[in-house]
Amino acid sequence: MMSEQGRVTPGTAAPAEERSCSWMNIWQFLIIALVIKAAFMTICLVLPFCHSSDQPRALLQQQFSEWECDSAVPQGTARGWTCCPKGWRRFQRSCYFLSLDMMNWAESEQNCTEMGSQLVVINSKAEQAFLSEQTEKPPKRENFYIGLFAEKVGQWQWVDRTPYNVTSAFWQKGEPSGSTDENCTVMHALEKTLNNWNDVRSDLMQHRICEAAAVTV
Repeated sequence: MMSEQGRVTPGTAAPAEERSCSWMNIWQFLIIALVIKAAFMTICLVLPFCHSSDQPRALLQQQFSEWECDSAVPQGTARGWTCCPKGWRRFQRSCYFLSLDMMNWAESEQNCTEMGSQLVVINSKAEQAFLSEQTEKPPKRENFYIGLFAEKVGQWQWVDRTPYNVTSAFWQKGEPSGSTDENCTVMHALEKTLNNWNDVRSDLMQHRICEAAAVTV
């Protein structure tokens, strides 16, 4: 309603103007959010490995600046490269690090974790065969910690909670010994058969095998 002087009567047109401004603010916010999202997606398409949201894999990528990649798809296609940090060995979808230095079991587990990996979890005969072959390569080393341990005697478990299956284990003859203080597992590189696991004390200094998922770009 207009007053005699032509001014807006309080409580009439002003609320409509305020509502209009509120809707304008909402649309501005939505447009800005869409612009930010589009920019982020563009960056991810340009930068390698940006699509990964898995924390251990992201940590692995932060630790290493040099990578070695193999084509995982038929030649001539633009996508499908499988990559491992330089110096690691790849088998199927995993990357493996065989250490030159020696640590006890707890230190070995921590070292693998800090690199975005874990002490190796062996899931198949093919994987065991591959790793056994790798441990025999120079320089000569004797034992490698793997990610199998026992909190109680005979109760073996993998570091990633993969169920332990005794029928798919690769113990040396007479192992595990059942000793109360031998609660960790090494792969014995000098054993020339696939059955080369041995239970040992966790305080012994050994080499280690770390495993991480390969990165695909």
